Amino acid sequence: MKGFAYLLFAVVALTGVVAYMAHASAHSDAEADPIFGIKIPPGYRDWKLISVAHEEGNLNDLRALLGNDVAIKAYRAGKLPFPDGTIIARLAWSYVPSEENNKVFGRSQSFVAGAATNVQFMVKDSRKYAATGGWGFAQFKDGKPDPAAALKTCFPCHDPVKARDFVFTRYAP
Repeated sequence: MKGFAYLLFAVVALTGVVAYMAHASAHSDAEADPIFGIKIPPGYRDWKLISVAHEEGNLNDLRALLGNDVAIKAYRAGKLPFPDGTIIARLAWSYVPSEENNKVFGRSQSFVAGAATNVQFMVKDSRKYAATGGWGFAQFKDGKPDPAAALKTCFPCHDPVKARDFVFTRYAP
């Protein structure tokens, strides 16, 4: 009986390890963007929050900005330029009214994330991406990279914040 319990424990533990490895390696075989060669980094959804935003106008979305450990350490230290290895992710969603919340508030005032619109990455590698201020850019919709034409607009858009190492978002601890 004791041997069966050990065997059962080993099977459960092995199953957990296999499931974890499959999750941790998600997107490792995904397509890279056509200009900078960036793939979706595994585990990016577990990174720390930098800030959130609501964009109006043509974009009209909710955004969460996440950073890998290198990015968070630089943000917290107020270090500019960001060190090589920094990766900043921007996740965007449409937003929709929350009828459930609005019932509680007694009026229409609450919105929540709706459908995901895209995810973008900025990757700092001062040698590899020297022509674009040391940053590589990528944008994915439904796990697929956007075409090159869309990526050509990234760096020119970030140029106005050159003094902040081309990064718009400030850290919101």
